Amino acid sequence: MPFGILEDKGLEQVPGTSCMNDQLDVPRGYEQIPRELLKHGTGRYSHVILVPQPSDSPNDPLNWPTWRKDMILILAGFVAAIVGAYGPMLSPGFLVIAADLHIGVPTLGQSTAWLILTIGLSLFIMNPLAKVLGRRPVFLISICVMFACCVWGAYAKNYSSFLASRVVAGFGMAPYEILVQCTIGDLYFVHERATRIAAWNMFLLGGISGGSLISGYIIEDIGWKWTFGICAILFGMLIPLIFFFVPETAYIRDPIERRLAGADLQVSDNDKPTAKDGKEAPDESRLSPQDSAVPYQKDSYLRSLRFMTGKKYTTAPFWQILIRPAVIFWYPGVLWGFLVYGVTLTWIVVFSVVNAQIFGLPPYSFSPSQIGLISISPLVMTVVGLLIAGPLNDFICLYLTKKNHGIYEPEFRLVLMFPVLILGIVGFFGFGATLHYKTHWIGPVLCFGIANLTMTFETGCVFGYIIDSYEDLSEEAFVAINARNLLTFGLTYFVNDWVTNEGPLNVFNVLGSSFIAVVVLTIPLWIFGKKIRSAIARNDTLTRFMKDD
Repeated sequence: MPFGILEDKGLEQVPGTSCMNDQLDVPRGYEQIPRELLKHGTGRYSHVILVPQPSDSPNDPLNWPTWRKDMILILAGFVAAIVGAYGPMLSPGFLVIAADLHIGVPTLGQSTAWLILTIGLSLFIMNPLAKVLGRRPVFLISICVMFACCVWGAYAKNYSSFLASRVVAGFGMAPYEILVQCTIGDLYFVHERATRIAAWNMFLLGGISGGSLISGYIIEDIGWKWTFGICAILFGMLIPLIFFFVPETAYIRDPIERRLAGADLQVSDNDKPTAKDGKEAPDESRLSPQDSAVPYQKDSYLRSLRFMTGKKYTTAPFWQILIRPAVIFWYPGVLWGFLVYGVTLTWIVVFSVVNAQIFGLPPYSFSPSQIGLISISPLVMTVVGLLIAGPLNDFICLYLTKKNHGIYEPEFRLVLMFPVLILGIVGFFGFGATLHYKTHWIGPVLCFGIANLTMTFETGCVFGYIIDSYEDLSEEAFVAINARNLLTFGLTYFVNDWVTNEGPLNVFNVLGSSFIAVVVLTIPLWIFGKKIRSAIARNDTLTRFMKDD
């Protein structure tokens, strides 16, 4: 029972559990792993067994140079940042925009709610498309949709046209809510993922907060329609960059067991892999499919620019992929991720929706640009979180793996949920209290930033745990988790009226209490997580439905 995680006796190898370190004290049940035949990291990670194991093909994204992987992540991250900004970018000018469109502020707030609802519903279509077509065509189509909707929004003449442009844009935003995390799973090994998830989170949250910061000045100086115009310019610049430098990252590789199947390996007393006839087993290069098939040929750069690879990334029918997110939603680990991530991010979206309503009126009476400046706090906190949370999460996983005799458990990702709890309590309760007692503006603004800092720690825990536990079903899991958009829609639809009627103290006390309730669910997940993963894997009917042949 490592660190309170209950062991499972139903499976010899529980999905998600893996041997990551070269150590002599590997516990019983894992000593059969031929570690000399497995690929390792380089440099200071040379002792780390790579999980997942890459194939021998140069076209395998896991084998691409780190600079190329990071470039793909940065470009997708920039798009995610603008997508993140698109939703709340109008919030500093709600009072101005509502007057210009001849509607009330709650009605304008509801336009953001409808946008969020569209994102939540379209996720269920984008996931099957990405499974069938690959990630690249979905990325390209979605950014073109965003470009068109930004141009549309800039020329909207009335509220109906404005609302329609926002709603349609939800279809373009959806892939950058789920597929960037899946791309991280495509490109990086387990010991590298939390840092990259933190980087993606910085782009997304930085866009949400930084977009409001910039849009406040745009609205005040050149008009709110230019928020759409500038987004259109940025998307227009990124379309060719995505086309030329973000290839397909989905890849079908044979599992390592199939690669080594011909050797039928056992482990001798000195941990040297041998074949059953007593001879020393061949090394990894001789066990690869390269000897039994045509040698791998590296794709040319021009070939990587294909809109679609023409490969089929799933053998399941479209309807089955469509249903899978609804099934995986009830996996305890995924349901936990939905509650924790959904509640926290929804509550943070609430900040953006109510900021103009709160700070635009006495005692603060901020202008649109001053309301935008509030976003400096979450922007700075997000950068601080990036520098700390991701590397710390990866370090903790490697440290606990070493202490656990070289065996990695996905539950190791959950350690940082303790600071998440502390930061969230300060952020949510503090925001409501400082507004209620009319403190200096630095109080609620600082709490706003701390709430965003909570997300930087939490994202690595939630998405790291899901990718490591259900890697083959990461798209479906992320669709299920991002169904939190339905929760966000419901709350943002009436939160302005709620704050007006009940006051910020009561509202954020409710939000803070619900945040605590879902975060403490991490404790049973830590204890029973491995048993749950095993129970799911041992359910043959469920496994056949959820996985391809």
